Amino acid sequence: MNGRGSRGRVLVVEDETYVRDSLVEILRARGFDASAAASVKDALELLGRAPVDVVLSDLRMPGEGGLDLVRHMKTTSPDVPVLILTGHGTVASAVECLKAGASDYVLKPVEPDALELALERALEGRALRREVRYLRSAVADERSALIGEGAAWRQALAMVEAAAPVDAVVLITGESGTGKELLARRLHALSARAAAPFVKVNCAAVPLEIWESEFFGHRKGSFTGASADRDGRFQLADRGTLLLDEVGAMPLQGQAKLLRAIQDGEFERLGDQQATRVDVRVIASTNSDLEAEVQAGRFRTDLFYRLNVVRIQVAALRERREDIPLLARHFAAQIAARLGRPAPDIEPATLARLAAYHWPGNVRELRNIVERMAILTTSDRITAASIPLEIRESPSPRSGNGLQDVRDAAERDRIRQALDQAGWNVAGAARLLGTERTSLHKRIRALDIRRS
Repeated sequence: MNGRGSRGRVLVVEDETYVRDSLVEILRARGFDASAAASVKDALELLGRAPVDVVLSDLRMPGEGGLDLVRHMKTTSPDVPVLILTGHGTVASAVECLKAGASDYVLKPVEPDALELALERALEGRALRREVRYLRSAVADERSALIGEGAAWRQALAMVEAAAPVDAVVLITGESGTGKELLARRLHALSARAAAPFVKVNCAAVPLEIWESEFFGHRKGSFTGASADRDGRFQLADRGTLLLDEVGAMPLQGQAKLLRAIQDGEFERLGDQQATRVDVRVIASTNSDLEAEVQAGRFRTDLFYRLNVVRIQVAALRERREDIPLLARHFAAQIAARLGRPAPDIEPATLARLAAYHWPGNVRELRNIVERMAILTTSDRITAASIPLEIRESPSPRSGNGLQDVRDAAERDRIRQALDQAGWNVAGAARLLGTERTSLHKRIRALDIRRS
């Protein structure tokens, strides 16, 4: 009952051997992966061993019947639709099954086309419910990225809210896992383009040989294998927002064409003789140091300045430790709800240990760790014993090297003085300190130096 390559896995529950075998034969002939059970008891045993996509059950059978099976399924597998087979004289009983939670009923004698249509409707309904759950989960994940009370996080959110109504290019920078994409979605949701598409392209994942087609599209026959017209990401995002994720990884060969598309709002699809115009708001995100990439000749200076109109720096999780307990509780409650459990308490010692960890994977790593802890915890409390060993045994940054703390404090004061002298112009401060601007940028971020 693996259902691979089939239209769906169907369990037929019917006590009459001839009818049962005929139904299985009809379903298999029409592309379904069908199996059978002679009673409700046998059906529940089969379902316990191998799940199915839909159940087709006779209404009246010796012992427990279709209504009993519907009630069992409502408790054990509420996501699996149940169709009831009924004769003309028992339609009222079939309606009772619908009220109890059945998906639909099919009249006997069974017409193969009507049966196929009913199964298709049931499967489509199940797929739709799954999609709704997925979208709700995605919305919940997006909202979770907006949780935070620390100054660094509030500043990033304030910049998002200020930039959203202004149709300017936005560059979001920060380490992997800090929530850059979710902030980009927030920008789109708060903008006048909210009802139009939000399209994302991961620049690091697009092979060079299909780069132009991916971004700008192509005409049928424009190259070997182009069997149909294809719209690129810019066209798909017309009147909406395009997120260029990991823009620092974009190949140098494509950057000039990208610059033109952003600057002029037009491009040529492969195989086209004239330009296509679009109205797209561009948001770029990166975890790399674009200034350093420019200095190294791997990123065009003009493209960098075109992207760097409104810049939002997303703080690493270790720079907003006050938000860790809040996020951990939120993730624990979210995961428990998904598992059908009450939200667990997290012991203060557990939260303290989580807050002390350096979180190289940022919020994404925190969520994964809390999910692991919540799944493996059998009680209603998450204790320090459930924290993974690699986190429990990692040195706490708060108890770090005292001499290094002194050095960092002295360097922080020296850099702040230079920035004050230069009017907080990083290039000017770098000249005063006798260092490279890119190196100074890195130290400012590492030491969390902010203009007061």
